[in-house]
Amino acid sequence: MGSVEVYILGQKYTIKGDAPEEHIRKLASYVDEKLKEVYNSSSNIAPVKASILAALNIADELFKLKNEQEGLTKSIEEKADKLVALFD
Repeated sequence: MGSVEVYILGQKYTIKGDAPEEHIRKLASYVDEKLKEVYNSSSNIAPVKASILAALNIADELFKLKNEQEGLTKSIEEKADKLVALFD
């Protein structure tokens, strides 16, 4: 397990984990970007509130992508079933 130093909103964090360093840096960069979006849209927001809003934004993105993926998976399964039926 390695550790990687990253910066989020100018603060240094040491992240420990098994993921490749580049992956951890990309994640930290993404979180930093999302936090900056919250700070740019809401002046004088407390850091904890900004973190919660950024987390909610990221969770919203995740849920939308999961729903989209589930829809695509269902569509592929339906099409596969139709193709299989053609051979029966």
